[in-house]
Amino acid sequence: MKRIFRSFSLIINYKTFIITTLSVLCTYLCFTYGLIAKFPDMLVGVAIVFPVVFSIGSAYNRRETALQRWADFRGHAIAIYYATRDWPSDKNNDMASRTREVTLELIHRTKEILSCDKSEWHSKEKEVFSLFSKLSSITMEMRNFGVQSGEISRVSQYVSKMIIAFDNLKIIYQYRTPITLRTYSKVFIYVFPIIYGPYFASTFHDFSASLEYVMPVLYSFILVSLDNIQDHLEDPFDQVGEDDISIDANETIRLLE
Repeated sequence: MKRIFRSFSLIINYKTFIITTLSVLCTYLCFTYGLIAKFPDMLVGVAIVFPVVFSIGSAYNRRETALQRWADFRGHAIAIYYATRDWPSDKNNDMASRTREVTLELIHRTKEILSCDKSEWHSKEKEVFSLFSKLSSITMEMRNFGVQSGEISRVSQYVSKMIIAFDNLKIIYQYRTPITLRTYSKVFIYVFPIIYGPYFASTFHDFSASLEYVMPVLYSFILVSLDNIQDHLEDPFDQVGEDDISIDANETIRLLE
């Protein structure tokens, strides 16, 4: 029950009530002063709903891609740890423990960099790639403990795939739904319930008493809620929405023990 209320609080917030209040007020004034018009309903679908649904679908697909890239990153990191622990014939080494430390530090740094401001990305990215360099150096040490060159080459590919997965996460973080499309959608979402006051006023006689304001309230709640959903899906790493990607280092720790 608590989670349901939290979900509602994310999609129905102060913006919903502001737009709803303005919409009802505008409808009341239009009816009071006889400003009535019959606008076509199709404008709602063409000008607002379609672009918003497209934005939500785009943001959702980007989140799904980010999940796949994070799974690649984490899976190859675990595979490298198992390789440094199990493949050497000479077990008298500390490669596994050092790989574990570097891997956990990489996860922490990746989580930090994906939730930081873009202005901080350059310096933090250097730290991440220095950890990749350490991981690559550790894999090269495997030849000193009985690991064949072909197997070392395979582990090096794991490091390469981790770097590619990280770069994909970076692209998803930096490039999102087109800003112009989002701006267009927001302008119409917040303006539409207000400028449609004459249309809502023209429907007053179609409803029973006390139900005249059902349409402006419903339109406002639906449109602003859709916009809030899109906002929460836009950044899958900010840990604000219910559908954000959780980068949990503790979960990986359990697999590396």
